[in-house]
Amino acid sequence: MDDNLVLTISGHDQPGTTAGITTILCSYPVTIAQVQQIVLQNELVLGLTLKQESMFDISKLQNEVESFVQSRGMTFRMISAPTETSSPKKVNLPVTVLGNPLTPSAVAAITGNIARYGANIERIRQVAEFPVTAVEFHISGVAQDQLRSALAGVARTNSIDIAVQLATLDRRGVQLVVLDVDSTLIKQEVIDVLASFAGAEDQVSEITQRAMNGQLDFVESLTQRVALLAGLPVSVLTEVRSKIEFTPGAATLCRTLSRLGFHVALVSGGFSEVVTPLASELGVTNVCANNLEVENGLLTGRLTGPIVDRQGKAQALKDFANKFDVPMSRTIAVGDGANDLDMLNAAALGIAFNAKPYVRDRADSALTSPYLDTILYVMGISRAEIELADGLSTS
Repeated sequence: MDDNLVLTISGHDQPGTTAGITTILCSYPVTIAQVQQIVLQNELVLGLTLKQESMFDISKLQNEVESFVQSRGMTFRMISAPTETSSPKKVNLPVTVLGNPLTPSAVAAITGNIARYGANIERIRQVAEFPVTAVEFHISGVAQDQLRSALAGVARTNSIDIAVQLATLDRRGVQLVVLDVDSTLIKQEVIDVLASFAGAEDQVSEITQRAMNGQLDFVESLTQRVALLAGLPVSVLTEVRSKIEFTPGAATLCRTLSRLGFHVALVSGGFSEVVTPLASELGVTNVCANNLEVENGLLTGRLTGPIVDRQGKAQALKDFANKFDVPMSRTIAVGDGANDLDMLNAAALGIAFNAKPYVRDRADSALTSPYLDTILYVMGISRAEIELADGLSTS
């Protein structure tokens, strides 16, 4: 009476297995304390923990279940396990792993590090099989910072992405997702495309390089680069749009977030004249970017209004959170550059997307996949759920 009964059934999945087992249990004085089931490639594993409410012939139950299971060509195991008098509070850490491919050595390194801390894998859930393999481990018994630090090297060594988060209610609530634009939402840097029309590619590239080397801050480098655009007809902006490509998965990401009722915003150190039409194509209405000055149909080489720099991006995140009454604990920011770092650090979850090592090492998590919609997997949204939503919208 002090022990629970733990039943494990496995074998080829077929209709009626769970129904048959639970129907047998109806004849015995037991209640179900735990039940979990998983099916992998048509192979079922069903586990139940039963609490005994009164004395009965356990061997009779075992024989009855075993007979039913064997008639289906499946295997069965039953053990007694001590009843836990109290369950200590566990901090649950969802650890999202993305690989293309995801190798056994990578999983061995992940699970080995988890074991090294004496932590426990509570559950493993498949999130996606393509365009990358994504798996979510739920870990208890270790601090978030410890596990994140331990797995950072594993990610680099095995060329995979690993995101360690806290399983809180905020992860399930309505969230605000803020995306950088250049080299994140789109493949190009808009200033480089504009420079090609102005015949100033080399000069812009040289200024950009000086900024990357720390010789110029963002505002100074942006001001100098925009000055080289002076005299360009504003009609060029339409041609620029035709040269821009969205990052694969951008449309899926924005569409899925919108269907979930999440708020999406674009925050860019680029130009609203280009970013706003891009946002419109994705159904995004919230944009914060710089504004090009135009006189007599020509770019003046100057900007109007406040410049959206590193601090400006972080402030824009906070402003959008206030606008939508979303607590900062439910904000996600995605970017690739050093000028995104304040925004990434201000958000509850900052994701460095295909970023340089300097940025990756300073963000909460990093993605090296070329697909922007893999962000959904880090949020716990599976590929099957995405495809189901797409199917329902077209039916």
